[in-house]
Amino acid sequence: MTQRPNAVIGASVVIAGAILAIAAWVLVEMRQDALTRAQEAATNVSLLVERDTARNLEVYDLSLQAVIEGLEHPGVRNLPPELRRMVLFDRSATAKDMGSLLVLDEAGNVSIDSKSESPRRINLADRDYFTVHRDSSTVGLYVSHPFEPRLNGGGVSIALSRRLSHPDGSFAGVVVGTLRLNYFRNLFAGMHLGAGGSMALMLADGTMLMRRPYDAKVIGRSLIGTANYSRFTQATSGDFFGTAAIDGVERWYAFRHIGNFPLVLDVALATQDVYAEWHRRAWIIGSLIGVVDALILTLAALFAQQLKRRLAMETELRSLARTDGLTKLCNRRAFDEIIQTEWRRALRGDAPLSLLMIDVDHFKSFNDLYGHSAGDDALAAVARCIGENIRRPGDSAARYGGEEFAVVLADTGRDGAVRVAERIRAAVQALGRTHMASMHQLVTVSIGIACMTDRRFDALRVFVNAADGALYDAKGGGRNRVVCESDLAEAQDRVEAVNAHCIVAVIAPSSTSLAVVYGDYSARRDSSSLCAFPG
Repeated sequence: MTQRPNAVIGASVVIAGAILAIAAWVLVEMRQDALTRAQEAATNVSLLVERDTARNLEVYDLSLQAVIEGLEHPGVRNLPPELRRMVLFDRSATAKDMGSLLVLDEAGNVSIDSKSESPRRINLADRDYFTVHRDSSTVGLYVSHPFEPRLNGGGVSIALSRRLSHPDGSFAGVVVGTLRLNYFRNLFAGMHLGAGGSMALMLADGTMLMRRPYDAKVIGRSLIGTANYSRFTQATSGDFFGTAAIDGVERWYAFRHIGNFPLVLDVALATQDVYAEWHRRAWIIGSLIGVVDALILTLAALFAQQLKRRLAMETELRSLARTDGLTKLCNRRAFDEIIQTEWRRALRGDAPLSLLMIDVDHFKSFNDLYGHSAGDDALAAVARCIGENIRRPGDSAARYGGEEFAVVLADTGRDGAVRVAERIRAAVQALGRTHMASMHQLVTVSIGIACMTDRRFDALRVFVNAADGALYDAKGGGRNRVVCESDLAEAQDRVEAVNAHCIVAVIAPSSTSLAVVYGDYSARRDSSSLCAFPG
């Protein structure tokens, strides 16, 4: 990885991403925990209010039933008013937020009053609790819609009522007790629900009895047709996310029906309040994670940048270590590595390989005549000619030493090597650099070629020596020329073949004829027709 700057960046991105993913997972879990705690709190509040309300309503209902049982007892109605009130009404009728307990006759007139020995003169036949019982004998306990009491005020109230019947089952009146809605308002006010929380108590038919936050205009309003009310009617208890029709605030609702009473209670926590603390912690954690990730990426970028610079410097140093400073070609060290690699590859793949050894003709004389500076320029020019004429990616040129160069031609046979060598020789000659100490009056090169094609070499050193030998033959043959080692080998083979067959050649002094014997063949020729052999 230390050799790959992009890998450093990639690894830092992965690490930063992993940290971010872990933080995101933690935040999601924290968010779920916040919701769970809020749900538990809302459920506990709703359960507490439901039980408190149910207990008080049950006590009040028991008081109504006690009145009915007392009136059914013989002689109770004939008791003196004070004694009758003591018998019919217990102390629950005097509890805070409790109104009056009344007995209404068939016409709706008050016949017995818990608040007065002499019943107050008022007719309540128009109240819903009276008409409901009058019209049906199976209602049981009835919880009325909100109303403003006519007797002693005290604020908006609801009534709990039961039917009175004659022995024959006919309507005999109503026993009714009132309960101020202020009781629920005080009960709701003692619960901590957050700034946006709400609580509501409604009749099963959707009529609002009390709501927190309190708004007098909402009391008695029908919620039929709203999305939340529809959910309230689908189960005896439950929870859901919803938006209030009254104020449009999104909340989490926990609702339950209160005992056997036709009442529905809901406790709602504003989503904003539920996640308020989580938002604060998420912002802090997110900021810290963002800073950490930014720091990781920044440091990784700086490290990668430094690593790139280091690698570039190392690459440059390696290039300088393998490059000849004057000619910009590979140096001898690089040449040794290249020729070793290509030699092994050629042996493995049975592929052709050619080597050109190039020498600048009479270069010592050129230096002596024109100076070392001109000699360096001449060598650089020759190197450019060499580089410009080996165009394939696999071909390599190197300064072998002094004024000598080497070219490695991979996958190249004799004909291809000769063409490349001739191009190089011609390009150097075309430079037109004057060299008065040369027989050609110009700077020229001699090139020796060794090719590993049909002919095999025992070792790399033999292969290099063959190219070097061909170079010396080119120099010995007049310079400014290309000589291929395979041509020399073929010529030598032919000479050796002739020597092997030629056993004797005799010229008779007294004769003008020459006798030559070749193995199993004898011929006699006239001396005038024979060719002269050198040596």
